[in-house]
Amino acid sequence: MRKRRSIKDARSEVSLFRVRALVGFVLILIGLSVMVSRYVYLQVQRNDEFVTRSDNNRVKPRAIPPARGLIFDRNGVLLADNVPAFRLEVVPEQVPDMKAMLASIGSVIPVGEDDIDAFKKQLKQSRRFESVPLKLRLTEDEIDRFAVNRWRFPGLDVVPYLTRRYPYGALFAHVIGYVGRIDADDLNRLDPVRYKGTTHVGRSGLERSYEDMLHGTPGYELVEVNADGRTQRVLETHPPVPGKNVYLSIDVRVQRAATEAFDGRPGAAVAIDPRNGQVLAMVSVPSFDPNLFVNGIGHADYQSLTEAVDRPLYNRALRGVYPPGSTVKPFLALGGLEYGLRRPEDTVLSTGEFCIPGQSRCYRDDKRGGDGTVNMVRAIQLSTNTYFYKLAIDMGIDRLSGWMSRLGFGSKTGIDLLGEAEGILPSREWKATRSKSGWFPGETIIAGIGQGYWAVTPLQLAHATATLAGRGTPYAPRLVMATQASVKDPKDPLPNPAGQSLIHKPSDWNVINQGMEAVITGGTGQKQFIGFPLVVAGKSGTAERFSRRTNDYDNNKNTAYLAARHRAWFIAYTPTDAPRIAVSALLEAGAWGAQDSGPIVRRILEAWMASEGGAVPARPTEEPPTSVPRAAPVPEPEPDDIEDQPVATPADMPAARPSDTSNNPSDDGGSP
Repeated sequence: MRKRRSIKDARSEVSLFRVRALVGFVLILIGLSVMVSRYVYLQVQRNDEFVTRSDNNRVKPRAIPPARGLIFDRNGVLLADNVPAFRLEVVPEQVPDMKAMLASIGSVIPVGEDDIDAFKKQLKQSRRFESVPLKLRLTEDEIDRFAVNRWRFPGLDVVPYLTRRYPYGALFAHVIGYVGRIDADDLNRLDPVRYKGTTHVGRSGLERSYEDMLHGTPGYELVEVNADGRTQRVLETHPPVPGKNVYLSIDVRVQRAATEAFDGRPGAAVAIDPRNGQVLAMVSVPSFDPNLFVNGIGHADYQSLTEAVDRPLYNRALRGVYPPGSTVKPFLALGGLEYGLRRPEDTVLSTGEFCIPGQSRCYRDDKRGGDGTVNMVRAIQLSTNTYFYKLAIDMGIDRLSGWMSRLGFGSKTGIDLLGEAEGILPSREWKATRSKSGWFPGETIIAGIGQGYWAVTPLQLAHATATLAGRGTPYAPRLVMATQASVKDPKDPLPNPAGQSLIHKPSDWNVINQGMEAVITGGTGQKQFIGFPLVVAGKSGTAERFSRRTNDYDNNKNTAYLAARHRAWFIAYTPTDAPRIAVSALLEAGAWGAQDSGPIVRRILEAWMASEGGAVPARPTEEPPTSVPRAAPVPEPEPDDIEDQPVATPADMPAARPSDTSNNPSDDGGSP
């Protein structure tokens, strides 16, 4: 039986459809409204934010380090240069596995432990999107091998940069110094904005002292990168401001002549223009190659430098302290005139020894039997110890130290170079900080001949000599003569204000100058300046390194023996009517001051004459006999040997730092 069909309710179905259609339309409208609202929110309200994010994914800022300022000598000879090079840089956020990358990169480019250590230290201080140098100064072969394997190392790239180069190497190492890679300690103290993108900073010498001037200001550029982070194009560039160039007062010819004159023997020399304090030469021997330090010195090279017996890293001119010996006698004589304790014609009888009443131990003169009756000029010429023993006692240690401090002893000269040593100027105050035994007359006596506690740097002695040559007008020594910012013409120097003259009567200077001229014409310096065309004033000094053990003269005249016991000094200035150069030279091991250091000073003066356009005099093959015979010196003590020297009792020659030098000449090494 067939089932009967139901009759459709058309009206009901239409009504249901309409309801469903309306609900669907409302839902669609709501969905569209939500979508439009979201679109408005993202594209309108947060438009700037998302545009910036997009650009950040596409555009990256890249720092442009400034070119470091160049360094020239006084004649425009380039002493510190910037040369193009390539380095391997790493962007940490683009490296999937940093440990694996460091392990595998060595198969393509040799990377040492020092490079990795420096990289890891700098990595901790850098942001992940900032590039960090992994290896500096890549060779062409290393660049080629990396180009072939670049696909293996995402986040690594070869980047060009400028690196420091010192064309004269060791010749200016102690003056100019060197730059080195920035490490973690540097990042903590340096301005992160100013050193953005910079990899090197001044480590020593003028590179460190003038870092702010030489460094410059970094720039930046906006570059468009692809999904792999590789640069596609440069959108915008803001160039850096390069560092300022620096012009030194040093003449490279004088510097080279001074270095060669030492012939590898440890010592130092400084030449200063007494008219303005400009340093014409500053040498410390031995030296080192500063180029080794620029991109990170290897362990073997550094160990060889630090363990070398002759200490090539030690700046003897600036930091080395030594007893000055008889080179202080002209300064002491000038103090006697200034204090009114001596007149030029006053005489002293030199019998070979000087004794303080009540003491059993006497102080010896330069030669057996003494020099007889001497006035001030003669005492300087012959370096008569007795004259200066008595002058030191009459002056007293307080006035002696007060006068010598005005000449710059016992304090920094103020040179524009960091790390200068102060030295030691004997005084009650200095000894009181180190001993409770008080000051004794015997210590004043030996201070009068530049021994005992005395310790001066070659720079200090050159500064004092330049002050004397300038008729008592002191100038702070200056290495930088001009800068790119200060003058258009480097021949026009920076101002260096003069101090107040220390000499009140021109006649006092004339007496000292006459005595120092006599050293050259008829004293210990006669042989060394034969045929020199200008009038030279000088003084030698042979400072002793060991105190005597007996009252006997040491008759050993072996040169090697004496050189092991003496510091050899010579100071000079020329021309004496209007001095333009003052020099001090020291040999750490020299038998006699004039004989060993005098030729060094002459070589410096000859090079200076040549640089000034003068003819260098020919040296004679024969030497006339010395007009003033000298006795063989007997060693004196030096401040470095306190622990090896005997301590005297107060009744004899008491001294907290025993350095009785009365047993020997204070100086002067003429022919033994």
